[in-house]
Amino acid sequence: MTEAKIVDISSKDIVLREATAEGFIKLRKETIEKIKNKEIEKGDVIAIAKTAGILAAKRTPELIPMCHPIPLEYVDIDIQIEEEGLRVITTVKAHYKTGVEMEALTATSIALLTIWDMVKKYEKDEKGQYPNTEISSIRVVNKIKISSYDNK
Repeated sequence: MTEAKIVDISSKDIVLREATAEGFIKLRKETIEKIKNKEIEKGDVIAIAKTAGILAAKRTPELIPMCHPIPLEYVDIDIQIEEEGLRVITTVKAHYKTGVEMEALTATSIALLTIWDMVKKYEKDEKGQYPNTEISSIRVVNKIKISSYDNK
């Protein structure tokens, strides 16, 4: 059995790394309208979810034990209102020796959980359950590495 350890990246070169992750939260149409009209009791769902996601990206190595602490240079979270819910798309960039896909996934996940927390009051049924609310399709949609010799 192998012991837990952070992978040795000391021999890798520092290059620009970028990753984009996305995920979706299915919500009731009434809840989506409340979000659009800024009628959610806890505040501006999109602004707060974006902030939570950015904070999560920066704290990824504290949350996921084998992740390297990466000096992030860019985190962008786009939250799109769709017919059946909200889509969170996160892009993260850093010049480092290892990729930033875990930071993008973490930011996306926490933004989605923040949305759920902020709207749960409106998603409950008469029994206090969440029969329609669902977080799904959290995935990396793009990952690139740009060496100093590549043009972009």
